[in-house]
Amino acid sequence: MNDPLAADVGAQILEQGGNAIDAAVAMAFAMNVVEPPASGIGGGGFMMVHLAHSGETLALDFREKAPAAAEVGMLAGGSFTEVSTSGISVGVPGAVLGLATALEAWGTFTLAETLDPAIVLAEVGVPVSEFVAENAASARTTLQPETRAIFRRPDGTPLQAGDILVQPDLARTLDLIAQEGPAAFYEGEIAEAIVDAQRRARYDGGEGRMTLDDLALYDVALRTPVIDDYRGFTVASMPSPSSGGLTMIQILKMLERFPAGNERRGFGFGETRTLHVMIEGMRLAFADRAVWMGDDDLVDVPAAGLLADPYVATRSAMISETTRMARPAAGEPLPFDGRVPAAPLADDHEEGSTTHFSVVDGWGNVVACTVTIEQLWGTGITVPGYGFLLNNELTDFNRQPAPAPGTNNVAPFKRPRSSISPTLLFKRGEPFAALGSPGGATIINSVLQVVMNLLDHRMTLQEAVDAPRISITSPAGEVTVEPGFPQTSLDGLAALGHPLTEGEIGAVNAVLIDLRSGKRYGAADGRRGGAVGEACRPRRGRGCAAAHE
Repeated sequence: MNDPLAADVGAQILEQGGNAIDAAVAMAFAMNVVEPPASGIGGGGFMMVHLAHSGETLALDFREKAPAAAEVGMLAGGSFTEVSTSGISVGVPGAVLGLATALEAWGTFTLAETLDPAIVLAEVGVPVSEFVAENAASARTTLQPETRAIFRRPDGTPLQAGDILVQPDLARTLDLIAQEGPAAFYEGEIAEAIVDAQRRARYDGGEGRMTLDDLALYDVALRTPVIDDYRGFTVASMPSPSSGGLTMIQILKMLERFPAGNERRGFGFGETRTLHVMIEGMRLAFADRAVWMGDDDLVDVPAAGLLADPYVATRSAMISETTRMARPAAGEPLPFDGRVPAAPLADDHEEGSTTHFSVVDGWGNVVACTVTIEQLWGTGITVPGYGFLLNNELTDFNRQPAPAPGTNNVAPFKRPRSSISPTLLFKRGEPFAALGSPGGATIINSVLQVVMNLLDHRMTLQEAVDAPRISITSPAGEVTVEPGFPQTSLDGLAALGHPLTEGEIGAVNAVLIDLRSGKRYGAADGRRGGAVGEACRPRRGRGCAAAHE
């Protein structure tokens, strides 16, 4: 079942005269109610915003942070499962302050007005969606008594689609924030409860290190997006500490020399050559990502070098149309960034899921926003009495410390590297699309392929979202392939030496503005159950909101 509640919240805000930022904030809070396994106020996120009145495009970073007492090797003590379900993996949450900051800077509604729909949904209850039901059997819903009490039936069995999920503790928490603002979350009773909850551990040494001072000192960062051109269009996406924008745009630039979309030359959608060069581009870019990308506030990320035309040309030249390269190593972007080469780092491991939504309003403001608590159900720790799950975002750091320069090693106040890629597309300076996806490291490849579907293969928005995808997120390993590609293409990839496995990749949702007619369109991804708000009918109007629930 596709649950339209959060998308309709955004559409209702637009119909009431709110702008895209108002709608995005209201949707984010509503997502905590309808999709608690993947997002919520116990986590963080990133927001791309285009402001019609000024023409500015901005990136808002409310990614979680490591606490002051964080140490480089602190995540290496237990197994991944033990670490990711213990307080040691909880980052200082940024969602509440990030959303409130966006609203104060660019919104027109009050924080209380954007919280009200979520409060009502939590009090009255929402039908459990297929997505939530499919994941309710996770062991993470049973590890803590508060989580089990909310997300399991009274007899201990998992929630089923159509069950009514009522969350009174969450409603009370959201109401406190509505009354008192972000301070209600970062100070006082909620903050004390967060600190107490993250002391829970499933192994010796797994207790969280967050303090009340860490919460009180949390800050949101306004950043300059990663922006570059692709085939005459402009692509703007999230900068560090997300690797999403850099990696996705680097792949686009590496692939620009190939005639994607030209069926006569064997580069039609889903053809072997098209898929092959995409895979090779992914392998090269993810090799660079593992070495060079992290939190640019605390380490030097050679962003300019990674996207410099001469450097990208050297990487692209490694891609052959007819052969698969051996495992590629990271390149040396530092000389193209005005720096001296440094020692490469080790590969890392990233899992997770998120929630994404896209909004455009009648004035031309556009928002692409992705929020997350990292893995589904986060740590599995629900803050007692307050009804929200705590993230396990610190597992996005290198668990085993990497050698110098240690770009993504744990450090105090550092934000872990992310793959979140909220993205805006422009034609001659005018925004015409906003998109993003959940899916851990596969986010990058999901967004990449929808962009290529739109710009290279000339698909409609819904076709671009629905089309099957491929993904590889390391220089080696298997290529995940969704059903729907011609068997001849898969046979061709196998003959080139690509190891293939079946799987589902991402869940993109997007909005599009027809720059000629002014009509707004929305597309939601059936992979994870999504919805397009009622305001997205193909007509001029208040705007359009699309979300996953």
